[in-house]
Amino acid sequence: MSLDAVLDRIDSDLPAALDRLMELLRIQSISTDPAYKAECERAADWLVADLQGIGIPAEKRATPGHPMVVGHIDGDGPHLLFYGHYDVQPVDPLDLWDNPPFEPEVQDTANGRVIRGRGASDDKGQLMTFVEACRAWKAVNGTLPCRITFFLEGEEESGSPSLVPFMRENADELKADIALICDTSMVSRGVPSIASQLRGMLKDEFTIIGPRIDLHSGHYGGPGLNPLREMARIVASFYDEETGRVAVDGFYEGVHEVPPEQLRQWQDCGFDEQEYLTSIGYTQPHGEKSYSTLEQQWARPTLEINGMWGGYTGAGSKTVIPSRAHCKLTCRLVGDMDPDALRDKVRAHVQARLSSDARVEWNNDLEGSPASVMNIERPEFAAAQQALSEEWNREAVFTGMGGSIPIAGYFKTVLDMDAMLIGFANDDDAIHSPNEKYDLESFHKGIRSWARILDALSANR
Repeated sequence: MSLDAVLDRIDSDLPAALDRLMELLRIQSISTDPAYKAECERAADWLVADLQGIGIPAEKRATPGHPMVVGHIDGDGPHLLFYGHYDVQPVDPLDLWDNPPFEPEVQDTANGRVIRGRGASDDKGQLMTFVEACRAWKAVNGTLPCRITFFLEGEEESGSPSLVPFMRENADELKADIALICDTSMVSRGVPSIASQLRGMLKDEFTIIGPRIDLHSGHYGGPGLNPLREMARIVASFYDEETGRVAVDGFYEGVHEVPPEQLRQWQDCGFDEQEYLTSIGYTQPHGEKSYSTLEQQWARPTLEINGMWGGYTGAGSKTVIPSRAHCKLTCRLVGDMDPDALRDKVRAHVQARLSSDARVEWNNDLEGSPASVMNIERPEFAAAQQALSEEWNREAVFTGMGGSIPIAGYFKTVLDMDAMLIGFANDDDAIHSPNEKYDLESFHKGIRSWARILDALSANR
């Protein structure tokens, strides 16, 4: 099979590939809003028809929520499962969009041409880079170099409530040698990246209760316990101000240091710390003082306060001591941190610091998920790294990710599959925000990159 001919086909077919992406971007597949249910169905139908149009048997599968799209095509190489999602975030605030979010267009910017529209980067543009690579392979060679299962979801942006049940019910059909996930970004512009670790997540919420009712601050100010003051004191105790470390007993159990070779790659990956900080108004990082900004973002755990409230918050003044104070928090997990064990440690920290006449109530409906660490010793990772390096004319790097992509963990826990995460988004793509975009270079070279990766993985079997 000829890779060069496939790459030539991708180049010549780029205008048609862009037209196809524009069609998909016009579909308003907002999964979290029931008003757009029909649009999500339409997006699934569009993908089924597109896959069938290049000879890939695909079908729409019903779920209690939005449908999955599943397709299979045989090949002589390893069995790959490709995952992407066709649903998108809501577009609010609409008045901050320069153009209608579902009327995509190509625009010229200081950094080159971009595809502007909701879903351009997250995740329709990324998803279609893989589909277009398969289209070119099929057109040139009549077949694909690998056996591929396509698994496209319609609920990723609304919490994926149907995902795990669907995976369990169809485990035998979905299981492959390795999963490919495109819902990621490059560490910096023009630097091809393979995510090797994702932070996990623990969510919790608690209420501190003091007096039976809100109190007059003149009658009870002084002798009265104020839950907001109690909350402020306890939240402050979560942190060691000198080191920036979390001060919860046992918080760092299961955390590992980054290997020196991995650190070298991170130091040479083109990450601009100053731009990263100043772009959002910071002058310095504020995490653990003995770790670099990238280490803090990718390889260190956190405890963040996401919201605190209580008492009177309306206009003017109301002189009360509130009965209750509330706090939402999340922890980002790394390495082998156990979310259930960590929840117990955080709660014990709070309980041990409560004053007399204060009690705490916890929200027990919130869940946690461990970090995902990829097995980069698998030969597929070296093959993909070489393929990406050849396309981008620069060494591809193994990176971490500060966020969480639950599907990577689900592939491991539900299907016992390793995953490889490769995407071509940039940090300035404004995903989830007004004026979302995807660089035309990311789309074009993303297609070429997947073509090279398919070739490399087939040769690596």
